[in-house]
Amino acid sequence: MFNDYENEAARAKKIRRRLWMWIPIGIILLIGIIFLTNSCSSVPAGHTGILTTFGKVEDRILTEGLNWKSPFQKVIKMDNRTQKKVEEFQAFSSDIQEVNIMLAVNYSINQETAQNLYRTVGVEYYTNIVYPRLLESTKSVFSSYTAEQLIGNRENLSNEIKDLVIPDVARYGIIISDISVQDIDFTDAFTNAVEAKQVAAQDKLTAETKQAQLTMEAEQEAHRQVIKAQADAEQAKIAAQADLEVTKIQADAAEYAGQKEAARINAIAQVLTPDVLKYYNILQWDGKLPVYMLGKDTSILMGLN
Repeated sequence: MFNDYENEAARAKKIRRRLWMWIPIGIILLIGIIFLTNSCSSVPAGHTGILTTFGKVEDRILTEGLNWKSPFQKVIKMDNRTQKKVEEFQAFSSDIQEVNIMLAVNYSINQETAQNLYRTVGVEYYTNIVYPRLLESTKSVFSSYTAEQLIGNRENLSNEIKDLVIPDVARYGIIISDISVQDIDFTDAFTNAVEAKQVAAQDKLTAETKQAQLTMEAEQEAHRQVIKAQADAEQAKIAAQADLEVTKIQADAAEYAGQKEAARINAIAQVLTPDVLKYYNILQWDGKLPVYMLGKDTSILMGLN
């Protein structure tokens, strides 16, 4: 029994000796695993890894995929992809009308200058750089227009805001790809006033259109009357001209007939000489002499035959 106890003590001592031998090996393996784990970093797609050593930004950047680094270095992952933000601002027009604006902005960062952006601004570059300039530029642009001019002018407003914001943030390595004014909303009182004005303008336009139509119809009718009068006058002139031509033709015909008759009579007169007339009288004489009777008044001579 005593031998059994000695054997158990020897086995326990042997086990303890082996444990003390494996503990340093385990610690070394654990340290190696930790070292290996901290020596590699995975950068997801669309991101840039900013490498820092005890807070100091290194000049080397890490690209997409698995990268090796010092275990004492830290990797800040900055998104290079185009991101979209929708902001709601309040501004005033030049005529002091309150305007509620919904603005959408698409932005990204330049991968080559990402480390400088992190060094000077940090990861909150949108909040610290983009947002304040969007707000300031939007208020500035909207304050240069009246409330009525803002209505239906979203494209021009968006372009003016882009012209102010894009070059301002570009020096930080921030790329603005688009800024668009998605909605413009006014107070209910102003909206009602605009609608009333539009209705009045539409009514006025309708009345002017109707009046213009009536005026046009009246002018067309007057023009038709003028044309008709001109046509009637022209027709009367043509008829009078025709009557004159007919009268002239008739006069010319009568003159011609008279000339013809005169010519015939003249021709006959030339033929009927005194001798010819005597000849014709002789031919027509029946051989009887004329008988005359004197009345009481001897100055009257009566032919009996």
